[in-house]
Amino acid sequence: MSLEYLSALIAARSLEELWALHTRKMADFGFDRLIYGFTRFRAANSFGDRDDVIVLSNHSPEYVRNFVDKGLYKNAPMVRWAAKHVGTSSWRQVSERLARGELTPEELDVLKFNRGMGVIAGYTISFSEVSVRAKGAIGLTARPGLSQDDVERIWARHGDVIQLMNDVMHLKVHNLPYAAQRPPLTPRQREVLEWVGDGKTTLDIATILGVTQATVEKHLRLAREALDVETTAQAVLKAWFQNQIFRANTP
Repeated sequence: MSLEYLSALIAARSLEELWALHTRKMADFGFDRLIYGFTRFRAANSFGDRDDVIVLSNHSPEYVRNFVDKGLYKNAPMVRWAAKHVGTSSWRQVSERLARGELTPEELDVLKFNRGMGVIAGYTISFSEVSVRAKGAIGLTARPGLSQDDVERIWARHGDVIQLMNDVMHLKVHNLPYAAQRPPLTPRQREVLEWVGDGKTTLDIATILGVTQATVEKHLRLAREALDVETTAQAVLKAWFQNQIFRANTP
């Protein structure tokens, strides 16, 4: 395993830097297209609000537009597998289910779309989470020309290393700031939420910042709207989950 790669991954200061490192390394193993999803706001029967899901991918814009933005992922066989399992799974299981006639019409539509886009062979990793509300997974698509048999041979030789590298990448995502699909909080919104998190009242915050209570309440309201929550307590929790507050070296 490349200690240099893991050191660079751990030292990454942004999701963009992290993803660039990871996609290059996975391509070295033959997986040239990746799609990663993570949420801390999973609901009972869904991944929660799409705007709260972080999605990273180096697939083509057309693929992402259809698979993610238009919601095809909801019926993707391997996404459904990842939602209920932890660990790794070969995409061979999709072909086996197809042969047994077990795929639903919706799953068949996704399979047809994937094959048309050259997404044919690969592996999926579903990460273990501490919280029942959190879920993360990544799909590793083999480069064109590689069959599933080729992928199985790659996994037999390097699967443990590939999984560990993806586990480290996923854990690093937990420590980087992100706003998913929503606009990030402004510096002032982050500041007032941090003071609320420290137990300060709006009067306390107004005094500390040298502004009126109405100004503080305005920033709190805008923060709630930006985070799409109803209460300030929810806003503090959500902003903390997204590493948007109490950040080191906040720009």
